[in-house]
Amino acid sequence: MDSKRLGKRVKAFRKLKGYTQIDFARELDVSISTIGNVERGTKEVTDELLSQISSVLNIPKEEIVLHESTDGKRN
Repeated sequence: MDSKRLGKRVKAFRKLKGYTQIDFARELDVSISTIGNVERGTKEVTDELLSQISSVLNIPKEEIVLHESTDGKRN
């Protein structure tokens, strides 16, 4: 998945759940800069980190990485 698009989805879900970047970083036990880099799409998200994000946000990984095809349908 495109890192920038994934980062936007992570940021949107984080905000939806009421986390600041600081609180989210603490929950994930990562640096604030890691969260910022993920949300900007400048850092690739490992499967392990994606699993942690999914767990903390209580959202399935599949929903976080969900993408749309060129015809506008979800895949």
